[in-house]
Amino acid sequence: MRVFIAIPLTQNIKNDLSRIQIDLKTCGAEIKWVPSENMHLTLKFLGEINEITLNKIIGAIEETMQNHEKFKIGLSDAGAFPDAIHPKVIWIGVKEGKNKVENIVYALEKKIESLGIPREKRPFSCHITLGRTKSSRNSRELMERLDNLRDNLYKENLSFTAEEITIFKSRLSPSGAFYEALKEITLKDT
Repeated sequence: MRVFIAIPLTQNIKNDLSRIQIDLKTCGAEIKWVPSENMHLTLKFLGEINEITLNKIIGAIEETMQNHEKFKIGLSDAGAFPDAIHPKVIWIGVKEGKNKVENIVYALEKKIESLGIPREKRPFSCHITLGRTKSSRNSRELMERLDNLRDNLYKENLSFTAEEITIFKSRLSPSGAFYEALKEITLKDT
């Protein structure tokens, strides 16, 4: 089964991000948008694993998360990977709570590596994916919208409390990805 670890978003934040998607859609770029029910903050993609490995990973995550408290995540950046000239992935970035997310990722990587699963080679990027471009059509207009969005995000208070880490199963289909929560691990109260 395809599995990843993520911080789930609150419904209010999903609604806010859906509103942002609606605004970005008017620029005319060809983008496959992430449905709001699939929005999350990925911590680690594990890929294809079996049930035995999954159970070991769940135990490792539960042990690791005993040391981490609930915390606030504030969204206040926007952009595209790999860059503004060749936008492929449209994202919203984390500002407040970024260090805490990175600390969790580091702890998870270290613990999961001890189970034989290699660390991610690319540096961690603390973001929520809104969509993926299908072509370069209207990419300049898209980047202008993202610049305006970035300026406006600083004025809005898009934040939520990260209360849990979720292990998701991902099933791909022609109509898109479907995610199923396999295990929710609650962070410590502050």
